[in-house]
Amino acid sequence: MCFKGPMRRLAVALVHHPVLDRAGAVVTSAVTNLDVHDLSRSARTYGAEKMFVTSPIAAQRALVESILGHWKTGASGERIPSRKDALGIVEVVPLLEDAVQTLGGRSAVEIWTTAARRDAGVVPMIATYDEARSRLRGDDQRAVLVVFGTSWGLTQALVDASDARLPPIEGPTAYNHLSVRAACAITLDRLVRA
Repeated sequence: MCFKGPMRRLAVALVHHPVLDRAGAVVTSAVTNLDVHDLSRSARTYGAEKMFVTSPIAAQRALVESILGHWKTGASGERIPSRKDALGIVEVVPLLEDAVQTLGGRSAVEIWTTAARRDAGVVPMIATYDEARSRLRGDDQRAVLVVFGTSWGLTQALVDASDARLPPIEGPTAYNHLSVRAACAITLDRLVRA
């Protein structure tokens, strides 16, 4: 893998609220163990300093903390150190705003949202991943927080409050329903890889 030059601080957030259900209603989705594991591994592989899991539900946050404890301080972390390393960048917070605060506050963070759809919104879409890579390696001192939604995607209000939208991941067919785990890995590869 070849990386070109220095990169701005990079973080990933997996949002469980506010997201949409299949009917378009705003909901809170459930955290899954597999998402936590796989997104943290992708984030760590591509140089993200943090991978945030957001949920306003205390029991869901406690579940993630339990998973993390198993790998960070339990026998599994000793058995598989690379997994311990990846899960070490995970931070559990109630809302996306808490992740932004952890990275230094709104003025210190540029938020890039992702979606499988090309819906028009008030936030301009970055035209290509080439352009996104250039921005990620630019002189801007703000951290880049790449935000992924669960369930049927991020709400339009959350997307409209971001600084930019990344192009959707599209394959050669009309079918487009990747898991968030796959979408995260592909997105990070396109953003960071030379």
